[in-house]
Amino acid sequence: MTEIAPLKAIVERNQVWPVMAEKYNVANPLPPWKTSLDGMCDALDHANCATDIPTFKERRDEEDSLTATVYPSLPYPENQLVALAHSLVARGVIDENELQERLATIRARLEA
Repeated sequence: MTEIAPLKAIVERNQVWPVMAEKYNVANPLPPWKTSLDGMCDALDHANCATDIPTFKERRDEEDSLTATVYPSLPYPENQLVALAHSLVARGVIDENELQERLATIRARLEA
């Protein structure tokens, strides 16, 4: 599978929810972005408007494959999030530069 630099950097940083929750003394076992991820997956599952959008089965199969092979070190739900981003970049729905820009924007907001 193709390596996607912004996603590789995420894995290398190991900035996963269990680590962050402990660092900031947060008791919620799920990250605050999990509901947005679920909503995105639901929207993609119902989007029949473009051939580059994976079907439910394709998305889940790719997620299973990517989480087992490329992102096995990430815990759930980070592995689901990164696998989805990987699939969307690989399919050309979003390009790697745009993904990097969006990640930088989010990081800047969080660190402000």
